[in-house]
Amino acid sequence: MTMKFHTLLALSAAVLLATSALAGQAKPAAAKPATPAAKPATPATPPASPARYVPPIRGEAAVSMTKPTVKRLKDEVVTTFKVKNPSATGSIAGLKISEFWYDTSGNPVSGDEFRYRKPLMPQEVIDVELRSPINPKMAKSQYKFEQANGGVKPSVVAKF
Repeated sequence: MTMKFHTLLALSAAVLLATSALAGQAKPAAAKPATPAAKPATPATPPASPARYVPPIRGEAAVSMTKPTVKRLKDEVVTTFKVKNPSATGSIAGLKISEFWYDTSGNPVSGDEFRYRKPLMPQEVIDVELRSPINPKMAKSQYKFEQANGGVKPSVVAKF
């Protein structure tokens, strides 16, 4: 009986040593020496900068816009222009631009609305596209700029 006990004890010690060697306690393989011609890898693109909080403008905000380009397509009028936040310190939250089309008597006949969901950061330029269904009575259009914290005063510039 003692012989069986010693055999089991020796066998369990061998299993314990084998499992510890398999668990990563074996000696690591020798590393190859680096060649002098090898260059360190450089990242192809710089890491993205973290988003920063810019407090929104309270009250009336100023924006710059290019002259609108109006094109008539098959069944709609497409108006495109660029809008820029000229502020150096404040963002514009919840920017909304509405286009209203009127007939010759001044009655509204069509229109569209554009919303910029993110805050318009300082010096940021965005493209605005408004699509209004065609009405044969369309004569002139008007734009209305709004923001979450007050009014917006647009000014037309030649280019950015």
